[in-house]
Amino acid sequence: MKKLLLGLLLFGFVFYTLGAQIRDQSYRLMLKGLLSHTVPEILPNQLAATSDSVVLLDTREREEYEVSHLRHARWVGYDDFDLSRVSDLPKNQKIVTYCSVGYRSEKIAEKLRAVGFTDVSNLYGGIFEWKNEGYPVFDDSGVTEKVHAFDRVWGIWLRKGEKVY
Repeated sequence: MKKLLLGLLLFGFVFYTLGAQIRDQSYRLMLKGLLSHTVPEILPNQLAATSDSVVLLDTREREEYEVSHLRHARWVGYDDFDLSRVSDLPKNQKIVTYCSVGYRSEKIAEKLRAVGFTDVSNLYGGIFEWKNEGYPVFDDSGVTEKVHAFDRVWGIWLRKGEKVY
């Protein structure tokens, strides 16, 4: 009986671990096809290790930003993005753009580079990957577990936190 129980526990652990690896590989494969990779990318752990001198630009829609965002992020939007929202920044300012998974932020990063910003990166995997890696997100009250998951289709990629639609 002990061997059976031990075997079942071992099987469950292996199945759970492989499942997580398959999901991670699927996410990376999806990102590889979705993103153009036209701007430098920064990984969540690299961003977490940077100093406060980086300006974070949230390129999601306002309602997504209000649910949660990275600490000290500035909302700039996507559909109604306007360069006036970054006109106070020097062209050599270190900027990291992000959205849910990285597609919208990559497009905004391309626009920023096209008008002369020289140090612009895109957060690889977006706020979903940031949260999946265990980093905190914030709302007006402080740390929160809530993340706007865009919709139920895209929300499958968010494994940690509380999904809000």
